[in-house]
Amino acid sequence: MTVRVVVADDQELIRAGLRTVLDARPDLSVVGEAADGVEAVAVATRTRPDVVLMDVRMPRRDGIAATRELVAAGNPARVVMLTTFDLDEHVYAALRAGASAFLLKDTRPADLAEAVRVVARGEALLAPTVTRRLLDRYADRLPAPAPTADALAVLTAREREVLTLTARALSNAEIAARLHLSTATVKTHVSAILTKLGLRDRIQAVVLAYDTGLVRPEPPVR
Repeated sequence: MTVRVVVADDQELIRAGLRTVLDARPDLSVVGEAADGVEAVAVATRTRPDVVLMDVRMPRRDGIAATRELVAAGNPARVVMLTTFDLDEHVYAALRAGASAFLLKDTRPADLAEAVRVVARGEALLAPTVTRRLLDRYADRLPAPAPTADALAVLTAREREVLTLTARALSNAEIAARLHLSTATVKTHVSAILTKLGLRDRIQAVVLAYDTGLVRPEPPVR
């Protein structure tokens, strides 16, 4: 199946380059472009792509606000934020807004194409360890969207354990070993967590674990 992509960036040259890279792959197709956040929402709403490559900084409406609007509207597209800065507060804010991953603009063409495929499959592109570094660094600096611990009331005790360990950057295999479960059982718990909490992917589960206070940022190592 062909992965349908929308490219949103205020620089025409970058949009053209991304289109060239993606359209050169037989399984990827750019179905729309946008020069700002307002256009990005409109194009993604009209075309219903699998993935949106969204620049963080754009006029009229930035990529973070556009991502938040798409997620709130229930658009199924996975959003990948494009940024020139690694591990800054904009990336963290984007993840909190509902983005599934982020890529640096100097990513190699082959890696960009593979990243789009990975995100389209619903898999986590951003490693949990990187997510945790982001959250540890910025979680106390930005206002939370105010979810409380009650948001986790639908989870069983075991699911809360799994979510806690997921937020601490453990893999499914590591969680299985820690809790004396099979990897398949852990996968089932993770799937149940995402379904019950209405989350898109594992990354959003980690963000929610921090926002609800289930996991707290660790102080920087000195």
